[in-house]
Amino acid sequence: MIENFFDNLDSFNFIFLSLSCFAAAFIDAIAGGGGLISLPAFMSVGLSPHLALGTNKLAAFFSSSGSAFNFFKSGKTDWFLVKYLIPFSFLGAILGVVTVVHISPNFLYPISIFLLIFVLIYTLINKKLGIENFFTGITSKNLKKGMFFAFLLGFYDGFFGPGTGSFIIFALIKIFKFDFVRASGNAKFLNLSSNIASVISFIYFGKIAYFYSLSMGIIMILGASIGAKTAVNKGTHFIRPVFLIITSIVLIKMILKFFNLGI
Repeated sequence: MIENFFDNLDSFNFIFLSLSCFAAAFIDAIAGGGGLISLPAFMSVGLSPHLALGTNKLAAFFSSSGSAFNFFKSGKTDWFLVKYLIPFSFLGAILGVVTVVHISPNFLYPISIFLLIFVLIYTLINKKLGIENFFTGITSKNLKKGMFFAFLLGFYDGFFGPGTGSFIIFALIKIFKFDFVRASGNAKFLNLSSNIASVISFIYFGKIAYFYSLSMGIIMILGASIGAKTAVNKGTHFIRPVFLIITSIVLIKMILKFFNLGI
């Protein structure tokens, strides 16, 4: 059953949620990780975990749309490549949501923590990673790898979520040799496709509080648009440190959550 929490939303919660969602969209547009802020914010105003997941996904759809549009308008999206990856991200996300409503995602914590540590250390060691754009075109090999990871990360986003932005950006840099700006621009469309798929699935399962999603979605469009413009204007040397900071924060939060679960 779809719930509406309009009656329980007081002015303090609205202001808190608005500021949190704006910050989440701004950060997510630059380096991913916005869900680290917005999802707990939705839960803090009384939404159950599954309802918060669905509500956050619909709000994030608006955020992803805003940032994707701005990256595309700035010429930082390779549509001739992304159009092949989007269907796999979309399908993966649907399967992820269908799975998560029946199974607890807690077992993914140790796997995700390990992968985030790997991404963080690898990026720190390889100081030139993503600094320059060495993309030379589509080959059968890199396209197949891209499709596989688009599906895998789409599933992960629908099923679990934390660190998805970091994983997508890292995968695009490693597979296609993009710099951070183009990787971020292309990642936004993969995020958008997995968000759309997740939203459709959460609507089916009745796990969205529409007043929260729609009101915060408008605010997140603004945050995402400003974040994307900032990323494009300041370039790779700005995105890389933000990427490392956000990845580190996501990692720390997941480690704390992991031990709190007592796994």
